Amino acid sequence: MQRKAKYRLMVTRREMLYVHDEFDHTLMLVEMEGEPIEYQPGVAGKFVSRRSVTFHDRVRGTGKMMGYAITTFEEGAIYSRFEGQRDGNTKLTKGTWTVYKGLGKLQGITGSGTFTVVPGERDREYILDIEGEYELPGA
Repeated sequence: MQRKAKYRLMVTRREMLYVHDEFDHTLMLVEMEGEPIEYQPGVAGKFVSRRSVTFHDRVRGTGKMMGYAITTFEEGAIYSRFEGQRDGNTKLTKGTWTVYKGLGKLQGITGSGTFTVVPGERDREYILDIEGEYELPGA
């Protein structure tokens, strides 16, 4: 089943350390909460919450990132891993995600796809566009 969604993400916590091996090399751990902008409810019902924790390794704003997200619905949840690359010049992050666990009505779900993240209009706000394929046994 093909799905698309768009979320508004807000940074709720960010810890940053400088590596000091070259100018502006940082490691960051970022926690974000999200809410849907465009989303269609599925078999697990309405959206409840989305939380992600991401590790960034950047030099002058460009670099790798990887993390985990938990998206909770009225009757289930999806746990996913993601990894990507941020371009410091365009501030665009592109990457891939994979579901590794489902709960409730989403137990046994598999899926993967792509995402993009761009800065939002407010400080600490980002817009996540996600698309991919899901498969749910018995659906």
